Amino acid sequence: MSAKVVEILSSQELHRTLTRLASEVIERIGSLDQLVLLGIPTRGIPLATALAEQIALLEQVQVPVGTLDITFYRDDLDQITVRTPGKTELPTDLSGKIVLLVDDVIYSGRTIGAALSAIHDYGRPMLIQLLVLIDRGHRELPIHPDFIGKVLPTGREEQVKVYLEPTDGHDGVELVRRDHQEVPTARLSHPEQTRHP
Repeated sequence: MSAKVVEILSSQELHRTLTRLASEVIERIGSLDQLVLLGIPTRGIPLATALAEQIALLEQVQVPVGTLDITFYRDDLDQITVRTPGKTELPTDLSGKIVLLVDDVIYSGRTIGAALSAIHDYGRPMLIQLLVLIDRGHRELPIHPDFIGKVLPTGREEQVKVYLEPTDGHDGVELVRRDHQEVPTARLSHPEQTRHP
């Protein structure tokens, strides 16, 4: 069966979303001198870097950026595509810091669950929060992002593809669906829409 590709975010829209997310982080985190961004491979890493660059433009503060590989902390290794484990590279001791995990898409929540387990092997942060570009739903764990670029209702059989210049040569977000499926209505999220009471 053929598939249909629907553009969810153009390059310009993705950049505007990152600018908004950076502004939200600045407003709500407060203590930028204690902030550390940790990108989750693969595309969480360039997202974290882009976010740090945007924060530097807005606030003239250089937020340290690191990477957190969670391959061996997952509880679903038998169900996911096999990939070569990456390296965890931390820019500083995480103890007492505000750690912002950055990932491109949140789905079941198991990636973030593994990331939380991994972090505690490297210190005891004062606060851990989560930023994602796309929240596509279907959570299997009680995990909810603190910062969301876009809420995108999806079917389980659909795919969300995020493209970023450093890894893919261009920026954008697409939804891949089978021809008989309807395209779900996407909406930009706001803090009051995406946080549990």
